[in-house]
Amino acid sequence: MIHRRQFLASAGMAFVGMQRYARAAAAAPAADSRLIEPLGSLVRDPAGILDLPEGFRYRVLARLGEAMDDGLRVPGMPDGMAAFPGPDGKVVLVCNHELALPMTTIAAWPDGTRLPAQIDPADCHDPGRDRREPHLGGTSNIVFDPDSGEKLRHFLSLTGTDRNCAGGAMPWGSWITCEESEDLLSERGRRHGWCFEVKATDQPGLQPPRPLKALGRFRHEAVALDPASGILYLTEDRTDGLLYRFIPREKGKLAEGRLQALRVVDRPSADLRNYVPSSKWPHEGEPIEVDWIDLDDVEAPLDDLRLRGHRAGAAVFARGEGIHFTDRGIFLCCTDGGPARRGQILRLQPSGDPAGGDRLELFLQSREDDLLTNGDNLCVAPWGDLVICEDLIDPGFARHTHVRAITPEGRIHTLARNSADATEFAGSCFSPDGRWLFVNLQGRGLTLAITGPWPRAA
Repeated sequence: MIHRRQFLASAGMAFVGMQRYARAAAAAPAADSRLIEPLGSLVRDPAGILDLPEGFRYRVLARLGEAMDDGLRVPGMPDGMAAFPGPDGKVVLVCNHELALPMTTIAAWPDGTRLPAQIDPADCHDPGRDRREPHLGGTSNIVFDPDSGEKLRHFLSLTGTDRNCAGGAMPWGSWITCEESEDLLSERGRRHGWCFEVKATDQPGLQPPRPLKALGRFRHEAVALDPASGILYLTEDRTDGLLYRFIPREKGKLAEGRLQALRVVDRPSADLRNYVPSSKWPHEGEPIEVDWIDLDDVEAPLDDLRLRGHRAGAAVFARGEGIHFTDRGIFLCCTDGGPARRGQILRLQPSGDPAGGDRLELFLQSREDDLLTNGDNLCVAPWGDLVICEDLIDPGFARHTHVRAITPEGRIHTLARNSADATEFAGSCFSPDGRWLFVNLQGRGLTLAITGPWPRAA
């Protein structure tokens, strides 16, 4: 069973203590308000990049088009990301790049229409025909010194994939990167819509692109591992997507196993999106008993895995995106869920028994008076809050995107604001020592490192 302790970060740090936020919540002016301001007001950034609370600062670690150490250039569209402990106290970041085939001007090489001579086609998942029109997605690794705040090395680690969106950190030191391919029926080149494993190494070089086909072929978004059971949970970024879990044949190995989809026990084919105001279900905090159904033909050549699963009884989610394992359950963002399409955060509490006993609840549904809008990637802060990256679907909701935080009690506050516009935040993750928060501004092609007087864990 899940114990009601503070969250656990994926890097393995245990965090306790919420006294500062408990005091801030108690001092909130309105009894029904979910908004607090424990870090103080944001200070406008004169550089026009990132507004932070007083006493915080940031460094730009990577910028679109800059030269990398392998002779290539920083690719665009940085998205999901994770931070791993590296040698000699350094940090290795593995960063996705959500590049689609037409995005040739922001590829890792100047002529995005042709695979460069320095890349062996065998090291590229989809090199195109005669090296023409290769797929441009993949990952890059950044080696960071947390003491100096400096980037030491940056290089491409996976290429030839399509729209690498998010993923998840594995405790054995690798990142599962997920393809969020839009056209899974295309006959061009190799198939896409897979997950790939990338080692968090500090040594430059492209890694072999081996798709993890047992994890299914669909519009993947992110994954989270339950380290106790070895079960992997996967989200699908579609308005009629499912929530999946993968039970490996052998714990810690993802090449073989069983793929399943979540089902609400007393509501087969349930709709959890809450799009219709009159439905008013699910309710915040209401426990929902769920189980899992087996899926077949998981490589889905007709891109119908979710459709077959729903017909068999699986529940539908509203664009499942970020997902993260904590000691209080597995949290996931549904980016446009709820009647106002402002987003939902759900919590799954696994029983630990693959045969059943899991529970799901709507943890928070964004309202018009909330700060949080269209949550996407998420992680856990060292002091116990969920950290949420905003991806504004409707620019009418707000003029700027933010990095928000949610306390275990469901109170919301702001960590950072995009100074310039509503460009999506992505890839939030903390260094293993908890001193630095890394985040991407996707549309601006920036990877940032933030530090300052974070709340202290007891």
